[in-house]
Amino acid sequence: MDSHNSRPADTEGIRCEIDGPVATVVISNPERKNAIDEAMWGELAAQFRWLAGSGDVRVVVLTGDGSDFCSGADLAAGGDAHWLARMRYVNQAALALHDIPQPTIARVDGVAVGAGFSLALGCDLLLASERARFSEIFARRGLSLDLGSSWLLPRRIGLQRAKELSLLAPIIDAEEAERIGLVNRVVPVEELDALVAEWAADLASGPPIALAQTKSLLDAAGTSTLAEALEAEAAAQTINFGSEDTVEAITAFLEKREPTYRGR
Repeated sequence: MDSHNSRPADTEGIRCEIDGPVATVVISNPERKNAIDEAMWGELAAQFRWLAGSGDVRVVVLTGDGSDFCSGADLAAGGDAHWLARMRYVNQAALALHDIPQPTIARVDGVAVGAGFSLALGCDLLLASERARFSEIFARRGLSLDLGSSWLLPRRIGLQRAKELSLLAPIIDAEEAERIGLVNRVVPVEELDALVAEWAADLASGPPIALAQTKSLLDAAGTSTLAEALEAEAAAQTINFGSEDTVEAITAFLEKREPTYRGR
């Protein structure tokens, strides 16, 4: 069942395209390589919150309009609020993305730099074209990491490598990103949409309750003890065994057929 909140309206900067169980959130500011201004940050957070409460959406894809993912925050856009208040406002998008229980996929073509890179890292899976480029570009702008990169990047590639990318702020290509474990898969640009669709379809056909439990367990693993992880796993399995989906999975296994999951 969907959240009581109504679906946010699409805007010029942020739109959400629904295709069956797959939702694609598109950052749209192609003239500025999909840089995100203040209004767009709020719109992005609203879309993420609505998707988190949607019972019909099983996978969320995040991408950019045209040939780039996102060049980060639009630093040319002004604002009257104190920078601390503005950053806390921006951070709501990162938290809303992290709180989505469904699997999330970043579809990255072109540049993913600064806060745009952070958004890509905030997704569960990252698929990139061969022409994708990544950078924690903050140091080149006299800034430190933001939008969760200081938390996300070490968990993805380790502390020392994270320091290298953050302090030196190089621009790395897709091949290097794959080599160091930043991305899950790199393909030619003409194959990117097909790969995203394939992975999204596989995830959408899976058991949504169990996948959400697994995602939550993995997200908590970096800050929990083994004993805490085991207890959380036990609680998650209790939820799973009480669901119709697990009964369906076991029945389908015994009947030698593919299961049909309903998310309940």
